[in-house]
Amino acid sequence: MNNDPEYLCRQAIPIVERVGRFIRQEMGQVAGQDIEEKSLNSLVSYVDKNAEVQLVEALEQLLPGSTFLTEEETVAKQSGAWQWIIDPLDGTTNFLFQLPVFSISVALQREGRSVAGIVYELNRQECFYAWLGGGAFLNGRPIQVSRRAPLGNTLLATGFPYYDYKRIGPYFQVLEYFMRHTRGIRRLGSAAVDLAYVACGRFDGFFEYSLNPWDVAAGAFIVQQAGGVVTDFKGEENYLGGGEIIASNAAIAGAMQQAIGGAFYAA
Repeated sequence: MNNDPEYLCRQAIPIVERVGRFIRQEMGQVAGQDIEEKSLNSLVSYVDKNAEVQLVEALEQLLPGSTFLTEEETVAKQSGAWQWIIDPLDGTTNFLFQLPVFSISVALQREGRSVAGIVYELNRQECFYAWLGGGAFLNGRPIQVSRRAPLGNTLLATGFPYYDYKRIGPYFQVLEYFMRHTRGIRRLGSAAVDLAYVACGRFDGFFEYSLNPWDVAAGAFIVQQAGGVVTDFKGEENYLGGGEIIASNAAIAGAMQQAIGGAFYAA
């Protein structure tokens, strides 16, 4: 069994792309009665679940004995030395409304540390990927985060709160600040794509709260391998389990963290 992160990443890419073809084929085919609301504004259909099953089965064959943390919980949550963290369809609402920004997100961790990540944006068929120490790539081409600075020259991305409104006050405070002090803010509806776009320099920074590990594990790792900085709102490293994330180029990381942390964690 080959446990090399580069090998595993390269072998996982065609698996992800194959599942992506299935998802694209189902776009526009999901009937209203096939859509479930897991919780407030959190939608799922047979497409998410089927895609997840396909990913789990193929990745388990690629790395026998590996465990899985998945959004749709089609397998029992497990922990182990090797773990895949999977969002089979990040941007489900976009997919169901036929808005062309959604993706597959797959990360691989070894002993709790990310060693590979893949984000596949299905509509443009753009595959962003990275392995530990190997840099980051888009469809085979090396990518890096932007160098744009200061904050006033940058374009940021965010995700609007859609079920957790307890922190909406500081969120709006941050939103206003960035509206006044950047070139603009975009909201695409897929955190994995937002992070991938930071990694390749299309966005200079991204922030959001109330996220899960499968939303950000792959994208955050790709940003890091592309030379970017990833933290939680306190400037610490608890962005996978803490439900909040800032990702950016190094030049504006401090300014973003100061603005966001100051609003959310003001004394």
